[in-house]
Amino acid sequence: VQLQASGGGLVQAGGSLRLSCAASGRTFSTYSVGWFRQAPGKEREFVATISWSAYTTDYADSVKGRFTISRDNAKNTVYLQMNSLKPEDTAVYYCAARPLGVGVRESKGYAYWGQGTQVTVSS
Repeated sequence: VQLQASGGGLVQAGGSLRLSCAASGRTFSTYSVGWFRQAPGKEREFVATISWSAYTTDYADSVKGRFTISRDNAKNTVYLQMNSLKPEDTAVYYCAARPLGVGVRESKGYAYWGQGTQVTVSS
């Protein structure tokens, strides 16, 4: 599976962005997907994850209520809708996939990673 993250950019605090993670491969619909982010000088951290069926989602406390993860298996794409953005959301955002039905919060649980997309939130 190859992943391509896109949709990042520069936005003012309080604004919104939608990230996309497009995947190749016919079996992507059986993969769970996670979003992670890494700010300068910080470790990569978990943001959100979604199961293959979209039935199960999980969010980091820092984004719960502001971010929404979803997927369209017909388009082999997972989305991260980010609302009410804060300067502390500034980071490179990565999508990752694992060939198991339910996502996990640990980055080592994912075998496939996209290249990352920069999100910058100005105050």
